[in-house]
Amino acid sequence: MDLRLPVTVTDRAFARLAEIAAEAGEAKALRVAVLGGGCSGFQYDMQLEDAPAADDLVIEKDGMRVLIDPDSRPFLEGSVIDFTDELIGARFAVQNPNAASTCGCGTSFSI
Repeated sequence: MDLRLPVTVTDRAFARLAEIAAEAGEAKALRVAVLGGGCSGFQYDMQLEDAPAADDLVIEKDGMRVLIDPDSRPFLEGSVIDFTDELIGARFAVQNPNAASTCGCGTSFSI
């Protein structure tokens, strides 16, 4: 039996969610979705939400949660959700093995 999750969330991403919760005084879940559009055909959409929908994939660690809706799941299969803090800025980022190409900013991709 394969118990791996279809998406991996790094400890850095969970740590950043914990920092956001501490600053806001309440924990919010990070929703990662794939939408049509962007300069490469698809784009990532990330929002903070209060609670998961009934059909969401919920990845949780230490009370912090990442949510993925069923329509986005096939596009994110095998991906790693991370938090990066680089010269171009700090952000949640998706390392997606399904993406044939990505735009320069990393927010849109094609398959």
